Amino acid sequence: MILDRTDQNTGAKFLFSLACVVVIVYGLRFAAPILLPSALALFLAVLSLPMMIWLRNHHVPKTSAILIPVLVNVAVVGLLITIASSSVTELQRQLPTYLNTLTQLQASWVEALETRTDVVIGDYLTTELVDPGAILAFARDALGRIAQLLSMTFLVFLIMAFMLSEATVFPDKFQYITGSSPTDESRLVKVIGEIQTYLGIKTVISLATGLLLGAWSWVMGLDFPVLLGLAAFLLNYVPTVGSIIAGIPAVLLSVILVGTVGHALLVTLGYVTVNTLFGNIIEPNLMGRRLGLSTLVVILSLLFWGWAWGPLGALLSVPLTVIVKIWLENTTDLRWVAILLDKSAPPAPAVADAGN
Repeated sequence: MILDRTDQNTGAKFLFSLACVVVIVYGLRFAAPILLPSALALFLAVLSLPMMIWLRNHHVPKTSAILIPVLVNVAVVGLLITIASSSVTELQRQLPTYLNTLTQLQASWVEALETRTDVVIGDYLTTELVDPGAILAFARDALGRIAQLLSMTFLVFLIMAFMLSEATVFPDKFQYITGSSPTDESRLVKVIGEIQTYLGIKTVISLATGLLLGAWSWVMGLDFPVLLGLAAFLLNYVPTVGSIIAGIPAVLLSVILVGTVGHALLVTLGYVTVNTLFGNIIEPNLMGRRLGLSTLVVILSLLFWGWAWGPLGALLSVPLTVIVKIWLENTTDLRWVAILLDKSAPPAPAVADAGN
């Protein structure tokens, strides 16, 4: 049971637990400059751990087995930065032109609407519904966040290297500290294995989504298909909400560059098709029910981690919550919390035959 009904201090235990939650939440927000790069390093280390183990099994020296996965990650991130940097610079130059075009289109739509309805709504629509200045400020803030992320890459890779160096000895340390049995050690291995499975499948699905949507943006004649594909790759880590956010820039570019409803709908159709195929069909079949989160939990985790760690925390919100859920599922007294986080109720236990 969640709480022991026979315990006379249930209220005090609840208040104590609530106080612990408040302390943990405040600690997560206060320690964000340390915890955020550590979380990124942890994700990369978990994804790179099979490579390091494979190298060690093939008699590669320990130092080289740690250094090679780190260099592979550095090369991948560096390649993405090199490809995207020119597009980011060009986007900064083109933003004022795009906003002017959007303002002109907006003015023409307002004029046409006022002509049909005889209602003066131009000022309201311009200042309240679509504010070009706000769009420009948001875009510049997003680019600033990207630059801030790049500035911490060295720290992330350094922490990742030390995590990989501890990976082979940590299970022995854990068993010694807790005095656990080999069964408990296998539980730790199971938790790590499930986290690897989730992050591996999610990364492959996100990469395929980014490649397809980047190619679709190029086919549709949109500017910056590389950036659009990269945005789709990153935002695919946030189910449902991420795909919607990733599609907004593509639709806006379609409106600005082409200006026809048919083209915008075709761009939208491509995004919906790809995200439905991967998000609702392929990914659930690969991950299974146990690694899924309810839509409410996805939204709440997005708000919480975004509040605690900013935009990057929002991007990592679902992977972080899934990792917490996997750990809770493998902890007997907290498994009920994992059930609450799941997207569906567990199957009912089989009822014994009346004759038995």
